[in-house]
Amino acid sequence: MFSNRLYDVLVAVCFILLLALIAAKVGEDNAVRLTGRFVAADGDSLAQDGRRLRLLGIDAPELAQTCRRDGKEWPCGKEARAALSALVSDTDVLCRGAELDKFGRLLVRCHRGEEDINAAMVRSGLAVAYGAYEREEEDARTQKLGLWAGDFALPSEWRRRHGGRDDARDVHRSGFDF
Repeated sequence: MFSNRLYDVLVAVCFILLLALIAAKVGEDNAVRLTGRFVAADGDSLAQDGRRLRLLGIDAPELAQTCRRDGKEWPCGKEARAALSALVSDTDVLCRGAELDKFGRLLVRCHRGEEDINAAMVRSGLAVAYGAYEREEEDARTQKLGLWAGDFALPSEWRRRHGGRDDARDVHRSGFDF
């Protein structure tokens, strides 16, 4: 009796694991995969062959945004774009995503080899966490890197004050019809 019950539990566990693997594979198949060279539009947006992409889970200063460090203004938005540009300049970059933001941009996580580019932007202090990468933000904050070395407005606050669109919000599911 005990061995039958153990057998039933093992079969049930294996069945659940199989279902989880199938669900993960189906979700992976729905993701759009883009590889190659990308162009940084700003610190959290990319373009490739006319397709616009937005790095998921982060928010970087707007291109025109300035911050203060050591009592002086510095072009933090331009520096964020330069950092992202350096990270995506190789041809071995892979970006994957399955959702669009309200502006029609594919929301992506990008990697260069094993390096998570989204995390690297937050870790360098040139982007803030927006729903992900809180540990990386805390590390950058503690080490006073990038934005955290001085004073800055959160990118979403800066956009509100300067009439810019709030790109980080209003994500919707796409029909995967890219």
